[in-house]
Amino acid sequence: MNGLRLPDEFLERIQDFEAGRRQPPALKHASTVMLLRDRGGRLEVFMIRRVSSMAFAPGVYVFPGGGVDPRDSEYDQPGADWEAWGEVFGADAGLARELVCAAVRETFEEAHVLLAGPSPDEIVKDTAPFEADRLGLLDRSHSLAGFLEARGLVLRADLLRPWGHWITPTVELKRYDTRFFVAALPEGQRALDVSTEADTVVWIRPQDALDQVKAGEMAMLPPTTAMLNDLATFGSVAEVLAHQRKFTAHQPTAKIVDGIPYLVLPEEAEHRYGA
Repeated sequence: MNGLRLPDEFLERIQDFEAGRRQPPALKHASTVMLLRDRGGRLEVFMIRRVSSMAFAPGVYVFPGGGVDPRDSEYDQPGADWEAWGEVFGADAGLARELVCAAVRETFEEAHVLLAGPSPDEIVKDTAPFEADRLGLLDRSHSLAGFLEARGLVLRADLLRPWGHWITPTVELKRYDTRFFVAALPEGQRALDVSTEADTVVWIRPQDALDQVKAGEMAMLPPTTAMLNDLATFGSVAEVLAHQRKFTAHQPTAKIVDGIPYLVLPEEAEHRYGA
């Protein structure tokens, strides 16, 4: 068994689920983006550390991302093949559109990186002029569709690649059905420490991040380390973007083993990512 020991508070919660005294919270769809760059001949990924006051996953390193906003469905990129995205995601075209739009919006909100441009073949070089728009997205006074239309921008879904699908275990108090994407840091743009949910950011080689997790110097959730395990096998951004990815959903489970609560990877993920 490839398991992660859980805090003792999960013991009673798992017992309640097993006895039918508690029902799992509803799932919320979410998108997460692994921003990549080549630096010194090596692949690096952008990560943020969630502030310790967060209700979900405090103090852990994650990639920029978050839940789908209902208004993410308002944007419809001309020529976008949402049905094709849906086939990859195992979702209908409407949800696929929301997930892609959420990926672009959250990356802009949390990293100041904007995957959009004045035309389908261009991308903005400098995001500084759009800071007021970013703040409007954060406080929900703006929608992604409204922002893009007002600024004459086109969302660049073609710059994203689907990479992973993880579902929060039923024992958690908040649950997310999360699709992971990869995207190259656009030329001229900089990923910044702007997220209100983060207290530090870092560009790091995937293997270095994994080594720090093993050494107890960085805290991460299993889906994050799984994604880093995959990225660590590539040497450049171009290699990652060219890879034809097999898209599989993984959902860990919580179990009690000898009176101790554990988070256990599903069998197919344990085979791939287990030690």
